[in-house]
Amino acid sequence: MREPTPIANVLSELMARRGFAQIQNAQAVENAWKAAVATLEAGALLAEHTRVGRLRRGCLEIVAGHSTLLQELDFHKAALLAKLREALPDEGIENLRFRLGAVR
Repeated sequence: MREPTPIANVLSELMARRGFAQIQNAQAVENAWKAAVATLEAGALLAEHTRVGRLRRGCLEIVAGHSTLLQELDFHKAALLAKLREALPDEGIENLRFRLGAVR
């Protein structure tokens, strides 16, 4: 006869299968991004007109709604990257890529 499976293991497997961990992870990255840009002078504007895209191979994509914001983000790239690495050490964020796109 087989041993019963602990409920923690069952729930963990269910969350992984249904993608709940990815949703929570995406929300954590979004929150870290908002906190990182909030420290900048134009933080409110940047937070309102940007969104987090995909995280692939250590590169986090940030989508900006206007080309002027792309320049501002590029200017603060090193500081933003440092803040994100500090807030999300387990995500392995090595680079930021900014692109123009629809926000909200």
